[in-house]
Amino acid sequence: MYIVGIDIAKNNHEATLIDQAGSIIGKSLRFANKLTGYNRLMEFVHTHVPDTADIVFGMEATGHYWLPLYAHLRNAGFKVHVINPIQSDALRGLYIRQTKNDSKDSFIIAEVIRFGRFSETNISSPDMHALRELCRHRFYIVDSVSDIKRKVIALLDQVFPEYEGLFTDTFGKTSLQLLSECSTPEEILALDSDKLCDIINTASRGRFGPDKAMEIRDTAQNTFGIMLASESFGLLIKQYIEQINFVERQLSVIEDEIARLLACFDCQLSTITGIGPTLAAVILSEIGDVRKFGSSAKLAAFAGIDPAVKQSGEFNGTRCKMSKRGSPYLRRAIWLASTVAAFRDPAVNALYLKKRSEGKSHMTTMGHVCRKMVSIVFAVLRDNAPYIPAVVH
Repeated sequence: MYIVGIDIAKNNHEATLIDQAGSIIGKSLRFANKLTGYNRLMEFVHTHVPDTADIVFGMEATGHYWLPLYAHLRNAGFKVHVINPIQSDALRGLYIRQTKNDSKDSFIIAEVIRFGRFSETNISSPDMHALRELCRHRFYIVDSVSDIKRKVIALLDQVFPEYEGLFTDTFGKTSLQLLSECSTPEEILALDSDKLCDIINTASRGRFGPDKAMEIRDTAQNTFGIMLASESFGLLIKQYIEQINFVERQLSVIEDEIARLLACFDCQLSTITGIGPTLAAVILSEIGDVRKFGSSAKLAAFAGIDPAVKQSGEFNGTRCKMSKRGSPYLRRAIWLASTVAAFRDPAVNALYLKKRSEGKSHMTTMGHVCRKMVSIVFAVLRDNAPYIPAVVH
């Protein structure tokens, strides 16, 4: 057997070939992270090893840069081991006297594979990988929209502070349509009354009419907002509204694709109180195969909601907070689900009330609820069975 250890980087990888005895064969190869580089790697291994069936590749899961090379090697029929960089760190200590360089790292990776003392990094299926990327991008879009809305509110507070009292939701369909056409009190007052009534009547599908139009005009007439540079403020608000409409259309497309991919998996997560299809997709894609965790405690640690205890010498902290290590996306999804389940799921609500009755704060109690949610998620994924809330007497 021959082993090719590959040190992964963004632009160029480094490969070292060793035999079963650990002897280096030839010089290490530096090749580009592109198709021409892959072809050079193939020439390298064919030159030194006539029968490529005897070759095993090993690489570290460094960011996302290893994925194209991994995919090409697997498609070519090679056996590829992907390991966590932590597993090769210990072996580096044995070679401390050597110079730190890429050739050394690729050799150490090959040695890790030769010794066989490693565990494989879980490789997601293409659909699971796509689902995870879409879910993470959705969080980015949601956060972007929230940031833009905060900017709109900040501007309205200056030019039209009374506006938030005109609509139940400042960013509802009727309000957005009005702001996109006239975003300052001056523009509203300059608008014909019939035109203003037509805008809100059409946007609200008949829910608002002349009375609402009159209320809007009266409020604009008596606003305490600043008049200075209102035209510039109005322009900014209109552009922000355009961004909100555009990004929310993107969000709709992303959520449709997430739903399509989620349907490819036999997933029971949406049966859990507080977890809808979108959160189910986030949780499933971040966890992948739940069997790799072994217990709900290990899954909680991966989500970063395990307690972080402060300890120094004989001092032991009594106030524990979430460690917040691991996947921030999974932690966020668990938190969102827990905020619903804490008040709608009988068993989870009983835990919430119990901790509160013990004098714990809401946030501390929610930490316990999150860990309970992880236990539920772990059981549902492990058993692949719908969640049935426990009956509390």
